[in-house]
Amino acid sequence: MGNIAKSSAQLISSFLFLFGIIILFHIKSPSSEFSSTWVFSRSNNPVDTMVEKLRDSITWLPLKDLRFVDSAMTGHTWFMSSLNDTHEENEAEHLYFPSEKSKNRLLCIKGKNTNDGTKNSYALAWPESLPESAIVLKGLTFVSYTYYNHQNLWHGLCATAPFVRWAMKNQCLKPTRWVLFHWGELRFKMGSWVSNIMKANFGEIKVEGFDQGDGPYCFEKAVVMRHDLGSMGMENKLKVFDLLRCKARNFCGINSGGRGIEVNEKGVPIIRLTLLMRRNSRSFKNASSVTDIFAKECERVEGCVINVVQSDDLSFCDQVKVMTNTDIVASPHGAQLTNMLFMDRNSSIMEFFPKGWLEHAGIGQYALHWMADQSGMKHRGAWWDPIGDDCPSPNDDLHCFLFHKDGKVGHNATFFAEWTEKVLDQVRLIKLEQATRNQVKNQFKLDICVC
Repeated sequence: MGNIAKSSAQLISSFLFLFGIIILFHIKSPSSEFSSTWVFSRSNNPVDTMVEKLRDSITWLPLKDLRFVDSAMTGHTWFMSSLNDTHEENEAEHLYFPSEKSKNRLLCIKGKNTNDGTKNSYALAWPESLPESAIVLKGLTFVSYTYYNHQNLWHGLCATAPFVRWAMKNQCLKPTRWVLFHWGELRFKMGSWVSNIMKANFGEIKVEGFDQGDGPYCFEKAVVMRHDLGSMGMENKLKVFDLLRCKARNFCGINSGGRGIEVNEKGVPIIRLTLLMRRNSRSFKNASSVTDIFAKECERVEGCVINVVQSDDLSFCDQVKVMTNTDIVASPHGAQLTNMLFMDRNSSIMEFFPKGWLEHAGIGQYALHWMADQSGMKHRGAWWDPIGDDCPSPNDDLHCFLFHKDGKVGHNATFFAEWTEKVLDQVRLIKLEQATRNQVKNQFKLDICVC
Protein backbone atom coordinates (compact mmCIF):
# COMPACT_ATOMS: atom_id res chain seq x y z
CA MET A 1 0.00 0.00 0.00
CA GLY A 2 2.88 2.35 0.83
CA ASN A 3 4.39 1.95 -2.64
CA ILE A 4 0.99 2.51 -4.28
CA ALA A 5 0.46 5.72 -2.25
CA LYS A 6 3.96 6.90 -3.09
CA SER A 7 3.44 6.19 -6.80
CA SER A 8 0.10 8.02 -6.74
CA ALA A 9 1.70 11.04 -5.12
CA GLN A 10 4.47 11.08 -7.72
CA LEU A 11 1.91 10.81 -10.51
CA ILE A 12 -0.10 13.73 -9.14
CA SER A 13 3.08 15.82 -8.74
CA SER A 14 4.15 15.05 -12.30
CA PHE A 15 0.71 15.99 -13.61
CA LEU A 16 0.72 19.31 -11.76
CA PHE A 17 4.26 20.05 -12.98
CA LEU A 18 3.30 19.35 -16.61
CA PHE A 19 0.13 21.41 -16.23
CA GLY A 20 2.23 24.28 -14.93
CA ILE A 21 4.58 24.00 -17.91
CA ILE A 22 1.58 24.13 -20.27
CA ILE A 23 0.35 27.29 -18.55
CA LEU A 24 3.76 28.94 -18.81
CA PHE A 25 3.92 28.21 -22.54
CA HIS A 26 0.40 29.36 -23.28
CA ILE A 27 -0.03 32.46 -21.10
CA LYS A 28 0.83 35.63 -22.99
CA SER A 29 2.63 37.82 -20.51
CA PRO A 30 1.53 41.46 -20.75
CA SER A 31 4.62 42.70 -18.93
CA SER A 32 5.74 44.69 -21.97
CA GLU A 33 2.41 46.52 -22.05
CA PHE A 34 2.37 47.83 -18.49
CA SER A 35 1.21 51.27 -19.51
CA SER A 36 -2.23 50.17 -20.64
CA THR A 37 -5.40 49.22 -18.80
CA TRP A 38 -5.97 45.52 -19.16
CA VAL A 39 -9.48 44.25 -19.82
CA PHE A 40 -9.93 40.49 -19.81
CA SER A 41 -12.72 38.43 -21.35
CA ARG A 42 -14.02 35.09 -20.19
CA SER A 43 -12.94 32.06 -22.24
CA ASN A 44 -13.58 28.33 -22.44
CA ASN A 45 -9.86 27.70 -22.88
CA PRO A 46 -8.62 25.76 -19.80
CA VAL A 47 -5.55 27.96 -19.49
CA ASP A 48 -7.63 31.14 -19.68
CA THR A 49 -10.02 29.67 -17.17
CA MET A 50 -7.15 29.02 -14.76
CA VAL A 51 -5.94 32.62 -15.18
CA GLU A 52 -9.46 33.89 -14.50
CA LYS A 53 -9.64 31.79 -11.36
CA LEU A 54 -6.33 33.20 -10.15
CA ARG A 55 -7.65 36.69 -10.85
CA ASP A 56 -10.89 36.01 -9.01
CA SER A 57 -9.00 34.59 -6.02
CA ILE A 58 -7.18 37.87 -5.32
CA THR A 59 -7.85 38.87 -1.71
CA TRP A 60 -8.42 42.54 -0.95
CA LEU A 61 -7.64 43.66 2.60
CA PRO A 62 -8.18 47.09 4.22
CA LEU A 63 -5.12 49.36 4.26
CA LYS A 64 -6.03 50.30 7.83
CA ASP A 65 -6.49 47.23 10.04
CA LEU A 66 -8.52 48.23 13.09
CA ARG A 67 -7.29 45.20 15.02
CA PHE A 68 -4.05 47.09 15.60
CA VAL A 69 -5.51 50.50 16.39
CA ASP A 70 -4.11 50.41 19.94
CA SER A 71 -0.59 49.54 18.82
CA ALA A 72 -0.33 51.47 15.56
CA MET A 73 2.69 53.47 16.77
CA THR A 74 4.44 51.04 19.08
CA GLY A 75 3.68 47.55 17.83
CA HIS A 76 2.51 45.83 14.69
CA THR A 77 1.55 48.43 12.12
CA TRP A 78 -2.09 48.69 11.04
CA PHE A 79 -1.03 49.64 7.49
CA MET A 80 -0.86 46.58 5.18
CA SER A 81 -0.93 44.49 8.35
CA SER A 82 -0.72 41.09 6.66
CA LEU A 83 2.73 41.77 5.21
CA ASN A 84 6.04 41.39 6.99
CA ASP A 85 8.89 43.85 6.40
CA THR A 86 12.33 43.04 5.12
CA HIS A 87 14.78 43.47 7.99
CA GLU A 88 18.43 44.23 7.30
CA GLU A 89 20.85 45.14 10.06
CA ASN A 90 20.93 48.91 10.69
CA GLU A 91 18.60 49.59 7.75
CA ALA A 92 15.04 50.89 7.69
CA GLU A 93 12.38 48.20 7.50
CA HIS A 94 10.73 48.11 4.10
CA LEU A 95 8.69 46.13 1.59
CA TYR A 96 9.63 45.67 -2.06
CA PHE A 97 7.42 44.41 -4.91
CA PRO A 98 7.79 42.24 -6.86
CA SER A 99 10.22 40.08 -4.92
CA GLU A 100 10.75 36.54 -3.74
CA LYS A 101 8.91 37.43 -0.53
CA SER A 102 5.87 38.46 -2.55
CA LYS A 103 6.26 35.39 -4.80
CA ASN A 104 6.93 37.88 -7.59
CA ARG A 105 3.47 39.39 -7.24
CA LEU A 106 2.80 43.08 -7.76
CA LEU A 107 1.32 45.40 -5.16
CA CYS A 108 -2.14 46.67 -6.07
CA ILE A 109 -4.21 49.36 -4.33
CA LYS A 110 -7.93 50.03 -4.67
CA GLY A 111 -9.74 53.14 -3.44
CA LYS A 112 -8.67 56.71 -2.80
CA ASN A 113 -10.59 57.64 0.33
CA THR A 114 -9.09 60.57 2.25
CA ASN A 115 -11.12 60.15 5.45
CA ASP A 116 -11.31 56.43 6.23
CA GLY A 117 -8.37 54.13 5.58
CA THR A 118 -10.52 51.03 6.08
CA LYS A 119 -12.27 51.87 2.79
CA ASN A 120 -9.00 51.70 0.86
CA SER A 121 -7.56 48.25 0.24
CA TYR A 122 -4.50 46.41 -1.03
CA ALA A 123 -3.75 43.05 -2.61
CA LEU A 124 -0.95 41.14 -4.28
CA ALA A 125 -1.38 39.75 -7.80
CA TRP A 126 0.74 38.05 -10.43
CA PRO A 127 1.38 40.15 -13.56
CA GLU A 128 -0.40 37.49 -15.67
CA SER A 129 -3.57 37.61 -13.57
CA LEU A 130 -4.09 41.14 -12.36
CA PRO A 131 -7.51 42.34 -11.19
CA GLU A 132 -10.00 43.20 -13.91
CA SER A 133 -9.66 46.77 -15.21
CA ALA A 134 -6.31 47.10 -13.42
CA ILE A 135 -4.25 50.17 -14.32
CA VAL A 136 -0.55 49.35 -14.09
CA LEU A 137 1.75 52.25 -13.28
CA LYS A 138 5.15 51.86 -14.90
CA GLY A 139 8.45 52.59 -13.21
CA LEU A 140 9.39 52.72 -9.53
CA THR A 141 6.83 53.91 -6.99
CA PHE A 142 7.68 55.03 -3.45
CA VAL A 143 4.74 54.30 -1.13
CA SER A 144 5.16 56.32 2.06
CA TYR A 145 2.98 55.72 5.09
CA THR A 146 3.23 57.82 8.26
CA TYR A 147 1.22 57.85 11.45
CA TYR A 148 1.72 61.63 11.54
CA ASN A 149 1.82 63.62 8.29
CA HIS A 150 3.91 64.66 5.29
CA GLN A 151 3.27 68.39 5.87
CA ASN A 152 5.29 68.92 9.04
CA LEU A 153 9.05 69.37 8.52
CA TRP A 154 10.13 66.91 11.20
CA HIS A 155 7.53 64.19 10.60
CA GLY A 156 7.77 64.57 6.83
CA LEU A 157 11.54 64.19 6.91
CA CYS A 158 11.31 61.10 9.14
CA ALA A 159 8.83 59.53 6.72
CA THR A 160 10.82 60.24 3.54
CA ALA A 161 14.45 59.89 4.68
CA PRO A 162 14.31 56.04 4.65
CA PHE A 163 13.69 56.17 0.89
CA VAL A 164 16.90 58.19 0.52
CA ARG A 165 18.82 55.45 2.31
CA TRP A 166 17.16 52.75 0.20
CA ALA A 167 18.15 54.60 -2.98
CA MET A 168 21.74 55.00 -1.75
CA LYS A 169 21.94 51.21 -1.49
CA ASN A 170 20.28 50.62 -4.86
CA GLN A 171 22.27 52.43 -7.53
CA CYS A 172 20.75 55.79 -6.55
CA LEU A 173 17.42 54.85 -8.13
CA LYS A 174 14.86 57.63 -8.40
CA PRO A 175 11.11 57.17 -8.15
CA THR A 176 8.71 57.81 -10.99
CA ARG A 177 6.08 58.80 -8.42
CA TRP A 178 5.23 58.92 -4.72
CA VAL A 179 2.06 57.57 -3.11
CA LEU A 180 1.32 59.07 0.32
CA PHE A 181 -0.83 57.60 3.08
CA HIS A 182 -1.79 58.68 6.59
CA TRP A 183 -3.70 56.08 8.62
CA GLY A 184 -4.48 54.36 5.32
CA GLU A 185 -6.02 57.57 3.99
CA LEU A 186 -4.68 58.88 0.68
CA ARG A 187 -2.86 62.20 0.68
CA PHE A 188 -2.12 64.30 -2.38
CA LYS A 189 0.85 66.45 -1.43
CA MET A 190 3.88 66.87 0.79
CA GLY A 191 4.59 70.06 2.67
CA SER A 192 6.63 72.49 0.58
CA TRP A 193 9.76 72.07 2.76
CA VAL A 194 9.58 68.27 2.56
CA SER A 195 8.85 68.39 -1.16
CA ASN A 196 11.83 70.69 -1.78
CA ILE A 197 14.31 68.55 0.10
CA MET A 198 13.13 65.43 -1.74
CA LYS A 199 13.26 67.37 -5.02
CA ALA A 200 16.84 68.38 -4.21
CA ASN A 201 17.70 64.70 -3.79
CA PHE A 202 15.53 62.91 -6.36
CA GLY A 203 14.54 65.55 -8.89
CA GLU A 204 10.97 66.44 -9.80
CA ILE A 205 8.40 65.11 -7.31
CA LYS A 206 5.15 63.64 -8.61
CA VAL A 207 2.60 62.68 -5.95
CA GLU A 208 0.14 60.15 -7.38
CA GLY A 209 -3.54 60.99 -7.16
CA PHE A 210 -4.93 57.84 -8.85
CA ASP A 211 -6.74 60.04 -11.35
CA GLN A 212 -6.53 57.78 -14.43
CA GLY A 213 -9.77 56.02 -13.54
CA ASP A 214 -11.39 54.00 -10.81
CA GLY A 215 -8.63 51.40 -10.80
CA PRO A 216 -7.50 49.32 -9.07
CA TYR A 217 -3.91 50.47 -9.53
CA CYS A 218 -0.97 48.06 -9.62
CA PHE A 219 2.69 49.07 -9.52
CA GLU A 220 5.36 47.67 -11.83
CA LYS A 221 7.84 48.17 -8.96
CA ALA A 222 7.17 49.55 -5.50
CA VAL A 223 9.04 50.27 -2.28
CA VAL A 224 6.88 50.68 0.83
CA MET A 225 8.10 52.39 4.03
CA ARG A 226 5.80 52.41 7.06
CA HIS A 227 8.04 52.77 10.13
CA ASP A 228 9.77 56.12 9.43
CA LEU A 229 13.47 55.97 10.38
CA GLY A 230 12.61 52.87 12.41
CA SER A 231 15.53 50.54 12.90
CA MET A 232 18.02 52.47 10.76
CA GLY A 233 21.40 52.55 12.50
CA MET A 234 23.08 55.79 13.57
CA GLU A 235 25.87 55.51 11.01
CA ASN A 236 23.37 55.22 8.18
CA LYS A 237 21.29 58.11 9.52
CA LEU A 238 24.41 60.27 9.45
CA LYS A 239 25.05 59.22 5.84
CA VAL A 240 21.49 60.09 4.84
CA PHE A 241 21.55 63.51 6.51
CA ASP A 242 25.02 64.27 5.10
CA LEU A 243 23.67 63.52 1.63
CA LEU A 244 20.52 65.61 2.13
CA ARG A 245 22.58 68.52 3.47
CA CYS A 246 24.88 68.36 0.46
CA LYS A 247 22.02 68.02 -2.04
CA ALA A 248 20.03 70.89 -0.50
CA ARG A 249 23.04 73.20 -0.61
CA ASN A 250 23.70 72.36 -4.26
CA PHE A 251 19.98 72.78 -5.04
CA CYS A 252 20.12 76.28 -3.54
CA GLY A 253 23.40 77.27 -5.18
CA ILE A 254 25.47 77.04 -1.98
CA ASN A 255 28.88 75.42 -1.60
CA SER A 256 28.12 71.84 -0.56
CA GLY A 257 31.05 71.87 1.87
CA GLY A 258 29.70 74.82 3.85
CA ARG A 259 31.63 77.99 4.47
CA GLY A 260 34.68 76.41 6.13
CA ILE A 261 36.71 78.28 8.79
CA GLU A 262 35.94 81.99 8.78
CA VAL A 263 38.21 84.49 10.56
CA ASN A 264 38.06 88.26 11.05
CA GLU A 265 40.80 90.76 10.22
CA LYS A 266 42.63 89.77 13.42
CA GLY A 267 42.59 86.11 12.51
CA VAL A 268 39.97 85.34 15.19
CA PRO A 269 37.43 82.68 14.15
CA ILE A 270 33.94 84.00 13.47
CA ILE A 271 31.08 82.42 15.42
CA ARG A 272 27.65 82.85 13.88
CA LEU A 273 24.77 82.69 16.37
CA THR A 274 21.21 82.49 14.99
CA LEU A 275 18.01 83.04 16.95
CA LEU A 276 15.42 81.10 14.95
CA MET A 277 12.11 82.54 16.10
CA ARG A 278 8.51 81.33 15.93
CA ARG A 279 5.20 83.15 15.98
CA ASN A 280 2.15 82.14 17.99
CA SER A 281 2.43 78.73 19.70
CA ARG A 282 5.71 78.07 21.53
CA SER A 283 7.09 81.48 20.64
CA PHE A 284 8.92 83.54 23.26
CA LYS A 285 6.62 85.64 25.43
CA ASN A 286 9.11 88.51 25.24
CA ALA A 287 11.19 87.99 22.10
CA SER A 288 12.94 91.37 22.34
CA SER A 289 14.22 90.66 25.87
CA VAL A 290 15.51 87.24 24.79
CA THR A 291 17.21 88.82 21.79
CA ASP A 292 18.90 91.42 24.04
CA ILE A 293 20.29 88.70 26.31
CA PHE A 294 21.85 86.77 23.43
CA ALA A 295 23.10 89.96 21.76
CA LYS A 296 24.91 91.11 24.94
CA GLU A 297 26.59 87.75 25.39
CA CYS A 298 27.60 87.69 21.74
CA GLU A 299 29.17 91.17 22.05
CA ARG A 300 31.48 89.85 24.79
CA VAL A 301 33.01 87.24 22.47
CA GLU A 302 35.31 88.54 19.76
CA GLY A 303 34.22 87.26 16.37
CA CYS A 304 30.63 86.52 17.43
CA VAL A 305 27.92 87.63 14.99
CA ILE A 306 24.22 87.37 15.85
CA ASN A 307 21.36 86.93 13.39
CA VAL A 308 17.66 86.99 14.34
CA VAL A 309 15.18 85.49 11.86
CA GLN A 310 11.55 84.41 11.78
CA SER A 311 11.41 80.87 10.42
CA ASP A 312 8.10 81.32 8.61
CA ASP A 313 9.41 84.38 6.74
CA LEU A 314 12.07 82.31 4.98
CA SER A 315 11.81 80.37 1.74
CA PHE A 316 13.28 76.88 1.61
CA CYS A 317 16.58 78.10 0.14
CA ASP A 318 16.67 81.03 2.58
CA GLN A 319 16.48 78.49 5.40
CA VAL A 320 19.28 76.44 3.85
CA LYS A 321 21.43 79.56 3.49
CA VAL A 322 20.78 80.86 7.02
CA MET A 323 21.55 77.52 8.62
CA THR A 324 24.60 76.85 6.46
CA ASN A 325 25.94 80.11 7.93
CA THR A 326 25.12 79.17 11.53
CA ASP A 327 27.36 77.69 14.23
CA ILE A 328 24.83 77.95 17.07
CA VAL A 329 21.06 77.95 16.67
CA ALA A 330 18.83 78.89 19.60
CA SER A 331 15.13 78.28 19.09
CA PRO A 332 11.93 77.18 20.82
CA HIS A 333 10.97 73.54 20.35
CA GLY A 334 9.22 73.12 17.01
CA ALA A 335 9.43 71.86 13.45
CA GLN A 336 11.55 74.87 12.39
CA LEU A 337 14.49 73.30 14.23
CA THR A 338 14.51 70.53 11.62
CA ASN A 339 16.55 73.08 9.64
CA MET A 340 19.54 72.14 11.82
CA LEU A 341 20.05 69.55 9.09
CA PHE A 342 21.68 72.24 6.93
CA MET A 343 24.31 73.31 9.48
CA ASP A 344 27.86 71.99 9.31
CA ARG A 345 28.46 68.89 11.39
CA ASN A 346 29.31 69.57 15.07
CA SER A 347 27.31 72.80 15.11
CA SER A 348 25.36 73.53 18.30
CA ILE A 349 21.67 73.49 19.24
CA MET A 350 19.95 75.31 22.15
CA GLU A 351 16.27 74.41 22.66
CA PHE A 352 13.48 76.01 24.73
CA PHE A 353 10.13 74.62 25.97
CA PRO A 354 6.95 76.10 27.46
CA LYS A 355 5.70 75.31 30.94
CA GLY A 356 4.40 71.75 31.40
CA TRP A 357 6.30 69.99 28.64
CA LEU A 358 8.90 68.36 30.87
CA GLU A 359 6.22 66.73 33.02
CA HIS A 360 3.59 65.84 30.43
CA ALA A 361 4.98 65.77 26.87
CA GLY A 362 6.58 62.33 27.08
CA ILE A 363 9.56 61.22 25.01
CA GLY A 364 8.40 63.12 21.94
CA GLN A 365 9.87 66.30 23.39
CA TYR A 366 13.32 64.79 22.80
CA ALA A 367 12.76 64.27 19.06
CA LEU A 368 14.95 67.21 18.04
CA HIS A 369 17.64 66.12 20.47
CA TRP A 370 17.61 62.79 18.62
CA MET A 371 17.80 64.59 15.30
CA ALA A 372 20.83 66.54 16.50
CA ASP A 373 22.59 63.23 17.15
CA GLN A 374 21.41 61.74 13.84
CA SER A 375 22.60 64.71 11.80
CA GLY A 376 25.97 65.11 13.54
CA MET A 377 25.14 68.16 15.67
CA LYS A 378 25.79 68.90 19.34
CA HIS A 379 22.62 69.40 21.37
CA ARG A 380 23.78 71.77 24.12
CA GLY A 381 20.76 71.16 26.33
CA ALA A 382 17.25 72.50 26.76
CA TRP A 383 15.39 74.89 29.05
CA TRP A 384 11.87 74.13 30.31
CA ASP A 385 9.95 77.19 31.48
CA PRO A 386 8.87 76.57 35.12
CA ILE A 387 6.42 79.49 35.16
CA GLY A 388 2.89 79.45 33.80
CA ASP A 389 -0.63 78.20 34.39
CA ASP A 390 -0.98 74.80 36.06
CA CYS A 391 -2.89 72.01 34.38
CA PRO A 392 -6.34 71.57 35.96
CA SER A 393 -6.00 67.74 35.74
CA PRO A 394 -2.40 67.08 36.87
CA ASN A 395 -2.80 63.29 36.85
CA ASP A 396 -3.95 63.15 33.22
CA ASP A 397 -0.81 63.48 31.09
CA LEU A 398 -2.63 63.64 27.76
CA HIS A 399 -5.05 66.32 28.94
CA CYS A 400 -2.17 68.30 30.46
CA PHE A 401 -0.04 68.01 27.34
CA LEU A 402 -2.90 69.36 25.22
CA PHE A 403 -3.36 72.11 27.81
CA HIS A 404 0.32 73.14 27.60
CA LYS A 405 1.03 72.19 23.95
CA ASP A 406 0.68 75.64 22.41
CA GLY A 407 1.89 77.64 25.38
CA LYS A 408 4.50 80.38 25.05
CA VAL A 409 8.03 80.35 26.41
CA GLY A 410 9.15 82.75 29.10
CA HIS A 411 12.76 83.50 29.99
CA ASN A 412 15.19 83.65 32.88
CA ALA A 413 17.73 86.37 32.15
CA THR A 414 20.43 85.01 34.47
CA PHE A 415 20.15 81.43 33.28
CA PHE A 416 19.97 82.40 29.60
CA ALA A 417 23.04 84.62 29.90
CA GLU A 418 25.13 82.00 31.71
CA TRP A 419 24.04 79.26 29.34
CA THR A 420 24.80 81.36 26.26
CA GLU A 421 28.21 82.31 27.65
CA LYS A 422 29.02 78.64 28.22
CA VAL A 423 27.98 77.53 24.73
CA LEU A 424 29.83 80.41 23.05
CA ASP A 425 32.96 79.48 24.97
CA GLN A 426 32.65 75.83 23.92
CA VAL A 427 32.22 76.77 20.28
CA ARG A 428 35.05 79.34 20.44
CA LEU A 429 37.49 76.68 21.65
CA ILE A 430 36.41 74.29 18.88
CA LYS A 431 36.84 77.04 16.29
CA LEU A 432 40.30 77.96 17.58
CA GLU A 433 41.37 74.33 17.40
CA GLN A 434 40.04 74.00 13.87
CA ALA A 435 41.72 77.21 12.76
CA THR A 436 45.04 76.07 14.23
CA ARG A 437 44.81 72.65 12.66
CA ASN A 438 43.46 73.63 9.25
CA GLN A 439 44.43 77.29 9.01
CA VAL A 440 41.70 78.79 6.81
CA LYS A 441 41.17 75.73 4.64
CA ASN A 442 37.69 74.37 4.11
CA GLN A 443 36.76 71.77 6.71
CA PHE A 444 34.98 69.63 4.17
CA LYS A 445 36.92 68.59 1.11
CA LEU A 446 35.13 65.39 0.18
CA ASP A 447 32.03 65.57 -1.97
CA ILE A 448 29.46 63.61 -0.02
CA CYS A 449 26.75 63.99 -2.67
CA VAL A 450 27.18 60.32 -3.47
CA CYS A 451 24.00 59.96 -5.54
